[in-house]
Amino acid sequence: MTLWLLPYSLYLRRLPPVGYANDSVRDERNLKADVTSKLGEHFAATRSGIFFFDQIYQLDPNIQKILKVALSIERNPIARYLTERHAPVHEGLVTSPKVWQIICPRADHWHVMAGPIVVRGQLVGSVGCTRDNSMPAFDTQNLADLSGICLHLSMWAATTRSPSVSAGKSSAPSLKAALLTARELQIVELVALGRTNAEIGTQLWITENSVKQALKRMFRKLEVSSRAEMIAQLSAD
Repeated sequence: MTLWLLPYSLYLRRLPPVGYANDSVRDERNLKADVTSKLGEHFAATRSGIFFFDQIYQLDPNIQKILKVALSIERNPIARYLTERHAPVHEGLVTSPKVWQIICPRADHWHVMAGPIVVRGQLVGSVGCTRDNSMPAFDTQNLADLSGICLHLSMWAATTRSPSVSAGKSSAPSLKAALLTARELQIVELVALGRTNAEIGTQLWITENSVKQALKRMFRKLEVSSRAEMIAQLSAD
């Protein structure tokens, strides 16, 4: 299966890849190990990882209790931001350094950045990176890069972690989705997240008019007349 895990913006700036299309990445464990290592390199992170919320139930009960507290939206402003906005965030956007040190006193979590993995409008997981107190805070460029990575991981999760896949059915793209290009599928995912044409253009590094023209082509391919009809058709297919 082909994985689109390298944001176009990273190609443009010729930065070290944080993921790539590679047939050797055949399952979730390989994907997470491969991409996690590249996340750490690219973001100069002390720690990094990809986490799916349904895996909490597979962990040791004591770890489950710790995670439920750590990921509580009442206690953790980063978790709350992800839940409410489905957008990447670092601690500086949601709280002060003094408050963050109280919330998370670990030296290797002095700076934290996290992004959402979203499938059909639902938050199913997150991508996270941390830096220790000797390192600089994450910035807006880091958030932009993470946004692209999360988009591609969301696309991957939508095709490989769906109920049909877990039930042992084929993970091949649906007939309707197969009509669309990789870039068009990126646009579909952003449309499903409620992004405007201008926001989609900014995230994919293309013009707003290019997004409009792409949507027209996609509507013709799918024989639909609106965004809502497009999403409904692809979700049901």
